[in-house]
Amino acid sequence: MSAALKRYAPLAALLLMAGASYAFGLHHYLTLDALRDNRQILQAFVADHLLAAAFAYAALYTAVVALSLPGAAVMTLGGGFLFGAGLGGIFAIWGATMGAVLVFLIAKSIVGDALRQRAGPFLRRMEDGFRTNAFNYLLFLRLVPAFPFWAVNLVPAMAGVSLRVFITATVIGTIPGTFVFAAFGAGLGEVFDTGENIQLANILSPTLLAAFVGLGLLALLPIFLKKRHRQ
Repeated sequence: MSAALKRYAPLAALLLMAGASYAFGLHHYLTLDALRDNRQILQAFVADHLLAAAFAYAALYTAVVALSLPGAAVMTLGGGFLFGAGLGGIFAIWGATMGAVLVFLIAKSIVGDALRQRAGPFLRRMEDGFRTNAFNYLLFLRLVPAFPFWAVNLVPAMAGVSLRVFITATVIGTIPGTFVFAAFGAGLGEVFDTGENIQLANILSPTLLAAFVGLGLLALLPIFLKKRHRQ
């Protein structure tokens, strides 16, 4: 196997698995309806095999994030529903972080190098900004749910962010939103019993979104103060 083939093999495998997931319609099972329809089977499995269920959940969450399947929010709600807000939030953060790291490492070793070789002024400015304030910028992107999770995995890789900073900011930045969703998921049983139709848009209200934006702006406050001090 040539060096180039070995280098691009992880990316090819990831794309192949993502394509197969969509082809077989696996993303259709990552819905609240699927969680409601299979809740008795899932709850029984968790009750009888808690450790195995936790590992399976974290592994599935990792795959969802790594393959960029549209179901991370439902997975977080499901974690709260099956394991409770505390454990569900912890398992969700673990799975989300592992999936993000996988994408980050592949992008950093392949896509990032290729783009840097052809970097224009915009990418160079972005790379300079991340190099100086990588943690704060990445924390802001993680705290504000308006930014797609998969995109936030790629941008730091292209900007040369270190793995340590990426993991730290990812874990801290996903804590607020994850535990909010997990706490909501812990109460889904009562909602399912009433037969009401629930949408993800009902959870992420404008007030909650504004709170996340406020947390994100706090992450940028040290950068602003540093610039003011220099001036």
